[in-house]
Formats: sequence, structure tokens, C-alpha cells
Amino acid sequence: MATVELRFSAQPEHVRTARLVAAAVARRAGVDEAVLDEVRLAVGEACSRAVGLHRLGGVTTPIRVVLTEEEKTFSIEVGDEVPGSGAAAGVPGARAEAPAEESDEADGEDEMGLAVIRGLVDDVEVTAGEDGGTIRMTWPTSPAEADADVLS
Repeated sequence: MATVELRFSAQPEHVRTARLVAAAVARRAGVDEAVLDEVRLAVGEACSRAVGLHRLGGVTTPIRVVLTEEEKTFSIEVGDEVPGSGAAAGVPGARAEAPAEESDEADGEDEMGLAVIRGLVDDVEVTAGEDGGTIRMTWPTSPAEADADVLS
């Protein structure tokens, strides 16, 4: 199992870098070329969402992206460290402390972001807790193709 971990400050300009790294590692892991755009878009959405949560919540710790290649799958976890007990229907970084109008707008953006991710990725798991939230996305791989790319 190969793992790449990326951490970046909650700045929107770093999302593009995370997308590029995710696509490169996914390609190397054997994710089908036709799916790489979906990987880029889903990672971009998850990272943008985490950046927004950090900035809104005043959290200064980095966003965490973990890319893992397993035997038949490739997964990406995007984690935020915005405390939330999952009060907003299991949405990472649920904001119980935000004023009502900010909370409603942010929750709407969260729901939209998660809907986009779920539309792009068949296997998505969203978790939330006191230490923050994680979006885990998984895609199938073709190991034989990845090995052939490395050999050529």
C-alpha cells in the first residue's frame, strides 16, 4: 500500500496544487484515464470546502489530503480540523457556533459541495466529529495498466 500525504494552509490558491497532485497520483495508481477529470473535480470540491470551513471557523491548522493506493482501489481522504459534533446531518465541520444566517448559508454550500462530490464519485464516505471531518472518496484501479506505465 503506497500513501502520499499532502498538507496545505487554508488558502484557496493551494486547492489547484492538491488537484494536480491527486490526478498525478491517481494516474500512477491505475485509475482509468476517463475518470481522472472526475478525480480532479471531486478533490477540488472537497479541498475548497475544507478551506472554506477552516477560514469561516478561524482554524489555522493545515488541510490534510491523504492519497492511498491499495491492491484494487485508490482512495483520497480530505480532512478538515473544524470542530463539529456532526450536528448538520453528518457534515464535516458542522458549525454550531456560527450566527444563524451565516450557518444557514454555510450549510447550504456544504450540502451543494457534498452533492457535487457524490455526483462525481460512486464510493464516498463522510464523517464528522469533535476533531473535524473527513471526506473519503474511492475509485477502482487497473493495476496491470499502472505497472505497464511504469515499465514504459
